[in-house]
Amino acid sequence: MTIAPLVKTGFISFEIDLIAAGLIGFGFGFMLERAGFGSAKKLTDQWYGRDWSVFRVMFTAIVTTMFGILILDALNIMPLGSFYLNGTYLHSQLIGGILVGVGFAIGGYCPGTSVVAIASGKIDAIFYLSGMMLGMLIFAEGWDLVENFMQQGNMGDITIPQWLDLNPWLVATVVLLIAVGGFAGANYVEKKLNT
Repeated sequence: MTIAPLVKTGFISFEIDLIAAGLIGFGFGFMLERAGFGSAKKLTDQWYGRDWSVFRVMFTAIVTTMFGILILDALNIMPLGSFYLNGTYLHSQLIGGILVGVGFAIGGYCPGTSVVAIASGKIDAIFYLSGMMLGMLIFAEGWDLVENFMQQGNMGDITIPQWLDLNPWLVATVVLLIAVGGFAGANYVEKKLNT
């Protein structure tokens, strides 16, 4: 019996969904802070190879989510077709990913961790988030200048298994193996750089 996504199936109301989202967001931010991800030093240590905590946490989240979604789909609790997918615009998303990565490496925060850092009193995060918001404002105001480029490479609503014409379980297993290898490599690099 399909019961999820909970709002889409009417299991919970939109208002309850907003409250739940707020509580989950608060909990997520609290956990990020407790893990030390509200510190620019901890986050930039990832780029220098000294601390691979961010890599481990993110890859663990990706693998857990992938298998969780596939299990829920197999049990017909939350079918894959019930998810909203953002469209894939290959060119603009590749450039956007590079810009976010560069901003992360220079500033020491991503959008989420900058909010966590502000909540814990980090002054540098205020400048980081302000710069990010200024960039979004400039982008929005200049939309007419970049709209054509932003639409290039439109692949529609597509997942990696669809794109590669592979079984989703196979893709998830490959990602799991990459994660295991990545964790082993991260441990090795950390030991070499921190001894």
